[in-house]
Amino acid sequence: MKYVYILISRDFPDRHYIGVTGDLKARLAKHNAREVPHTSKYAPRSIKTYIAFSDESQAYGLEKYLKSSSGRAFAKKRL
Repeated sequence: MKYVYILISRDFPDRHYIGVTGDLKARLAKHNAREVPHTSKYAPRSIKTYIAFSDESQAYGLEKYLKSSSGRAFAKKRL
């Protein structure tokens, strides 16, 4: 399984991060341990939304879409 996830900063709720992982709990722990340079500044983080996929290519496709301008607007309104 692959998970597309959206994290929000607990201290800065307008700061989001979108990613893909095979182990959601371990990945969140890495984000909160400040081991991921891109998200370390706004840690701690919590999961806002995640979607599980059995097809890896679909997961990466959704991640790519959510990182686009229209995908960010969709996520803000719907997820």
